[in-house]
Amino acid sequence: MGRGIGWGGLGAARVAQAEPARCGAQGACCPRHQVREPTIREVALVRAVGPAAVPALIVASGERASLRFLEFFAAAIRNSHTRRAYSKAATDFLTWCECAGVSSLTAVQPLHVATWIEVQTQEHSAPTAKQRLAALRHLFDWLVTGQVIPTNPAGSVRGPRHSALKGKTPVLDAIEARELLDSIETSTPAGLRDRALIGLMVYSFARIGAALGMTVADVFVQNRRLWVRLREKGGKRHEIPCHHTLEEYLHAYIDGVGIGADPKGPLFRTIGRGTKTLTRTALPQANAYAMVRRRAEAAGIDTKIGNHTFRATGITAYLKNGGTLENAAAMANHASTRTTQLYDRRRDAVSLDEVERIRV
Repeated sequence: MGRGIGWGGLGAARVAQAEPARCGAQGACCPRHQVREPTIREVALVRAVGPAAVPALIVASGERASLRFLEFFAAAIRNSHTRRAYSKAATDFLTWCECAGVSSLTAVQPLHVATWIEVQTQEHSAPTAKQRLAALRHLFDWLVTGQVIPTNPAGSVRGPRHSALKGKTPVLDAIEARELLDSIETSTPAGLRDRALIGLMVYSFARIGAALGMTVADVFVQNRRLWVRLREKGGKRHEIPCHHTLEEYLHAYIDGVGIGADPKGPLFRTIGRGTKTLTRTALPQANAYAMVRRRAEAAGIDTKIGNHTFRATGITAYLKNGGTLENAAAMANHASTRTTQLYDRRRDAVSLDEVERIRV
């Protein structure tokens, strides 16, 4: 088996063992790969993309292949979530290839890719399988243009069919959303923060990543109204005026916890352990999800909601009250109204009324 490059942390130029990766072949796991000392250039690339382990199949193809592999994640992908998902897909596939007896990158064939994607469709949803295939297509394209391999083995492989008329994100109705917001005790910094964060997602349709990426300066006054500035997918900067309720929540939060004098600091912050006061560390998405689940349970809401629930809740409430799909798309920063339609759950209420007509 080939030798892999591993790092225990950012910029750690030392020998480390790569964790065993599940290959998906008969449920078996690959043994640990040996690793070698990374070069200075490789360390610089890892600092750009984060901790990583170059699959042994890549390393076996030479230093050019290893560098090209790292450069793909450092130069070709800007979104950290996409980078993480593509990295896992590429590593899982190449580890699976090793377990299947593939000896080199040039030996990877469309049949290998198709077989692995078939496994993915059995273990994951269709959108996940399609995303993993996209990761392989982009990676192999990058290796082809870098003259590491002659052809793209994933280029001719078709992914699973998937068509969605409605999103799967759980949604609250307007009454439940109001009950949740009103149930949050705002006598503490955590309560003020949580109400402001949930309110921001409901009233501005903000994605959780964009909300947690805000600084205090991203809440600003323009034309005598409070506005928020969001950095959405693809690096798009999106500015939107605040609903009067959101304006109230944000003023209460920023003034109540005293972060107005720190414009460059994160808007939504963690709570110091044992202090019940805000730190200067941005609130992670996992913490936000745990908070949302905790607040929903305390409010007596049984729906298994998550961070994305409030974006769909806000869009549905807006459309129910006479808003247009085109304006909803603009407010949500969607490139197409087709995407916005996935968040529109007005038909759910119609369906429920129709079901109740069945009187047996």
